[in-house]
Amino acid sequence: MALPRVIIADDHTIIVEAFSKLLDTHADVVATVSDGRALLEAAQQLKPDVIIMDIGMPLMNGLEAASRLKELMPSVKIIFLTMNEDPDLAVEAMRSRASGYLLKSSAGSELISAIQIAVKGRTYITPRIAAGMQKAFIESPRPKVPDKKLTPRQREVVQLLAAGKSMKEVASVLNVTPRTIAFHKYRIMAQLGLKTTADLIQFAIRSKILVP
Repeated sequence: MALPRVIIADDHTIIVEAFSKLLDTHADVVATVSDGRALLEAAQQLKPDVIIMDIGMPLMNGLEAASRLKELMPSVKIIFLTMNEDPDLAVEAMRSRASGYLLKSSAGSELISAIQIAVKGRTYITPRIAAGMQKAFIESPRPKVPDKKLTPRQREVVQLLAAGKSMKEVASVLNVTPRTIAFHKYRIMAQLGLKTTADLIQFAIRSKILVP
């Protein structure tokens, strides 16, 4: 039986190397990438069965990347592997139609099991966070609304600006002019009723657009 084709997306090289070695006899790691935008490109080219990704990644966070990937490749299985134990964040991750949520402190055998379970069309959530997720989902059964007003491009702009990049740097990443980024920024702030860049950063964190 063929091994599942896997892409690992994480911006920490040591972690990527460790997980690649861990999966050596359990999966075919076809690529490793360090940011969400590179992940989108690699996934469309390589057509993996499973994507293992962190949530907090540069250029495009894992939540946004997962949502876009599921639109482009509905059958791909996504497993989040993160240090973040926030149950609210885990709920948002699973709302993106992920097949798994694990912590980087989980045992390596858990990741292998999660891949096997995902390939079979089921979902795996590490027991260390499952109870907290259930409570978070009961208390907040619907996705938070404010960030849903933003277009995918606006969400990209918000994440990059909130991460501390200048408008010129954001323009370079998105391959547009700084003037276009300025237009997006001030339109977003007006749309959301924000007054300062600090307000924009707080909104990005609150709405899980900027994930530590």
